[in-house]
Order: sequence, then C-alpha cells, then structure tokens
Amino acid sequence: MNILKEFSIHDKCSYLDNLEQTMHYKIIENCSGEKCQDFIERGFRRFGKMYFRPICEGCDECKSIKIDVRNFTFSKSQRREMRKAEHIKSYIQKPTLTQEHIELFEKYHKYMKDKKGWEHTPTTAQGYYNSFVSGANEFGYEVLYFDEDKLIGVDLIDILPNGISSIYFYYDPDYKKYALGKLSMYMQIKFAKESNIDWIYMGYYVKDCPSLSYKSYYKPYLTLEGRPNEEDKLIWF
Repeated sequence: MNILKEFSIHDKCSYLDNLEQTMHYKIIENCSGEKCQDFIERGFRRFGKMYFRPICEGCDECKSIKIDVRNFTFSKSQRREMRKAEHIKSYIQKPTLTQEHIELFEKYHKYMKDKKGWEHTPTTAQGYYNSFVSGANEFGYEVLYFDEDKLIGVDLIDILPNGISSIYFYYDPDYKKYALGKLSMYMQIKFAKESNIDWIYMGYYVKDCPSLSYKSYYKPYLTLEGRPNEEDKLIWF
C-alpha cells in the first residue's frame, strides 16, 4: 500500500442544508482488501483510489452503519419485492466502462436532479473511470442488472475479507416500479449469507438527509462510534 496524498477540504455540507463539512482524504495506490476493510471499519468510504470520511468539528450526523447479515431475516414484503423482479437477471464482474454505463449513469442523475434537486455535472469517461474502475484492485466489483439484454442497473461494491462495502448504485428510472435500489441491497445480503460474510457496509446514515435516511430500513444494523484512528479501539454498537 502506498499513500500518494493525504489532505482535508472544508466546504458546504453534501448532506444537510446550511451546514459546512470537513472531509479527510487519502489517495492510495495498491490498497489490499484487508487494509480496505480496516479503513471502511473506521468510517472511510472508497471512490476509485480515494478514501475519505467526514471529520466535522461539533457535528456527528454522519453515522457509519453496517448490516448484521447473520441476524438479518427477509420480511414478507421484502420477499414479495424480490419475486416481483424475478425476471431481472444479474451478473457480477470486475468494474468496466462502456457507453452503456455512461448513458445509464447520465439518465439516472438527470432523473435525480428533477426528482430531488441533486446538482448535476455531465459525466466524462475519465471521471467515471477514476471513481468506479480505478482502484478496484482484487476486491472491487460491479453487479450488472439486465431486463433481457438491456442494462438497467449497476451496483458498485467491494467484496472484502468479512464484509461487502456498498459503494454506489444507479439505475434506469423507467424501471423504478421494481424498486431496484432495494433489490440490489437484497441481492448483496443474499450473496453475503451464501458466502458466509458477516457485514454489509452501507456508508453514512444521516437521519435528516432523504438520500441517506433510507438505510435505517435494513435491520439489524450496527453504528460506528466516532471516527477512530488506526491506533483506536473500534466500537460498533
């Protein structure tokens, strides 16, 4: 592992209005799966070769959470949602970059801009590669969802020694009736159970942020206490 650069940026909060944030970044070359899981366990997220976490003074609204896979039981409604989408096929492979990826990514973000007011800057092939293909090493994967031969969803994940880290999911809004966001999480949980993996790392839960508050739907989950450094004891409760 080689840390190429380490820095912090103070800016407008990405999750809550009228607040500011300070994000700590590490740019890492050749990170191992074991070390990636250690970073994720300490509240970091990964995009490409960039690992980051909030270190905002006086605010702890961003809660790192992980699903307790062994004690998760699918409810009747969740099983019903999976049955409704049984015709949708999924394939797992190393992250790739195609024109289909870019077009679907753009369609999704334009939809979210109209629906939720997300800021949107057109995605370039290089920008997508840097965020979702670069830095995957031996642990980064994508799960592709298809309706017949049409790509309708892409789930970026890291499969780590004892956890799956959910990086990003985007989908075709024309298929929103199938609750593809939920479906992708159900598939992660099923895969984790079958592979004897204990945790699904969901990133940050922010109660008052509609784009992140949904994560409390997947119970039981554990929450990380604080932002522990490498020498600190990890406390998940």
